[in-house]
Amino acid sequence: TVLYFEGEANKEIRMLRGFKNRFGSTSEIGIFEMTQEGLISAKDIASKFFDKSKPQSGSALTVSMEGSRALILEVQALVTESTYPNPKRSTTGFDLNRLNMLLALLEKKLDLPLNNYDVFINISGGIKIKESSADLAVIAAIISSFRDRPISKESVFIGEVSLTGEIKDVYSNDIRLREASAQGITKAITAIKPKTSMGVKCFVVDEVPKMLELF
Repeated sequence: TVLYFEGEANKEIRMLRGFKNRFGSTSEIGIFEMTQEGLISAKDIASKFFDKSKPQSGSALTVSMEGSRALILEVQALVTESTYPNPKRSTTGFDLNRLNMLLALLEKKLDLPLNNYDVFINISGGIKIKESSADLAVIAAIISSFRDRPISKESVFIGEVSLTGEIKDVYSNDIRLREASAQGITKAITAIKPKTSMGVKCFVVDEVPKMLELF
């Protein structure tokens, strides 16, 4: 097996991630915390990746899967008027090409003049999202920052967005909603309702234009 020990020098969180494994899956991760006593297992890891304090514009929560583990992550967006001929697009923890696709979609479907704005995306906690389930949260954070309207910290956004603006369901949705409920989340914006109650009130949104009804 080949393992990578990841983490930024100025942050407490360290991740043990499998890169190659001859006898098993490489999708699982171990999450640790660097303390004054040394490296310890991060048992209460949920609070490290999102803040449930006062809502702020440009912030939206999502639930990402790291192996079999569901993590609630905060997606942060900053949208500002550009002073350059070509607006800046920058991401930390999110795919830049996917951001450009989502911005083009917002311009076409919602008539947002984002071609005149710089857009910055950051995933809190140093996590790198490698799946498309955060698309809906990225769009929510961008709209929130653009309109300067905070989003409740009691809500999570889970869904993949297609090139046509359709919002699609993602795998392990029940596990994601169960983790959201365990962390005190009361509202979820998803593409499909779960078959059983997860302790979270779900609002189904099937296309991007309907996102405006939430703001």
